[in-house]
This record gives sequence, C-alpha cells and structure tokens, in this order.
Amino acid sequence: MRIPLWLKIAWTVWVAIWAPLYWREYGAQNFLFFCDLGNFFIAAALWTESSLIVSWQASGLLLFQSLFAIDLMGALASGKHCIGGTEYMFDANIPLFIRLLSLFHIMTIPFLLWSIARLGYDDRGWKLQTLTAWIVVPINYWWHPERDVNFARGLFFHEQHLVPGLIYLLAYLIFVPLAVYYPTHLVLKQWMQRIRPRALRADARSAAE
Repeated sequence: MRIPLWLKIAWTVWVAIWAPLYWREYGAQNFLFFCDLGNFFIAAALWTESSLIVSWQASGLLLFQSLFAIDLMGALASGKHCIGGTEYMFDANIPLFIRLLSLFHIMTIPFLLWSIARLGYDDRGWKLQTLTAWIVVPINYWWHPERDVNFARGLFFHEQHLVPGLIYLLAYLIFVPLAVYYPTHLVLKQWMQRIRPRALRADARSAAE
C-alpha cells in the first residue's frame, strides 16, 4: 500500500467525529463548502489510493486553504485580518472546540502535497474541480443565499452589488477555473516533475533493502 493503513483509519475517524459536530453547529449546507467536501473526497482518495481524487482536491483547495492559513496566522500575530474569511475563528459565540476543528484547513495543505508525492499527480484533477464548481456554486447561489457559501454571491461572505447577481455567478464560474484551478494545476504538475525522480530513487532503495 502506498498509503499506510493507520493513516486511512485515522482520517476516517477524524471525519466521523468532525462531520456530525459540524452538522450540529452549522447545518447541512456547510458541507457544500469546497473545503468541507474535501474532507470526504480525501477519505475516498486514501482508501482507493486514487491520484485523480487527490489531484482534484489539491487543484481546488490548496490556494484557498493557504489564504486561510495566512489570514489566521496574521490575525493571531497582529489582531488584524489581512485577507478575511477567518473572523469566525475568533467568535466567542462559537464553541472553542468547534473552532479548533477548523484547523483542518491548515492541516490539509501539507497532507494533500504529501499524498500527491505518494500517489502521483493526475492532469485531469483541475477539470474535475471545475465541473464540481459548476455544479456546487449555482446550488450555493440559490440555497440560503444569505450564507454566501463558497462566495457564490460575493467575496468573503458579503453579497456584491456592483453587477447583477447572475452576471457575477457566470463570471465566477469562468474566472475561478482559469485563474485558480488551472494555474494550481500547472504549479503542481511542475512540482511533481521535480520531485518524482527523487521519489522513484527512494522507492528503489526501499525495495533493494
């Protein structure tokens, strides 16, 4: 197995604990956030050892999870949110344990990179993420629009009013794949080409031993 059994079990247990607690606190719609959906897809990727699923999630999550980490670390250091989106982490009305569970956003970054290094990178991942956005974001746009899940109506949970809502939605569905998913795909592909020879040499040494 390329993914240790203990890690597969650990991630599954983590999801089994996290999901009902998040459901109780935030409701079902919260699981349509790409980052939350990612926890389920990553579990499937680990058990199936699928490079396609891991690549799919990485192309959609790495940038936004990194922005989350930067904003949270900046807020902890300076008391100010340089980007926005992590204000809820300091909301005393939300139980501390629930907020601590949200640290998975940071944990996901090295975990996805490690998984790609182990399983390989699949060029089709960003296309699947684009398809996911085309399905999920319109649902977010109409279902409980006041929650602005995945910024379906405006950035950082504030509905925009500069252009008609449907124009914004259409622009989102075109812009994000081209400006986020595809560039992330290119970066991951280049990174994988650099580390793959070393990984193959390491595997060869392990096999020889």
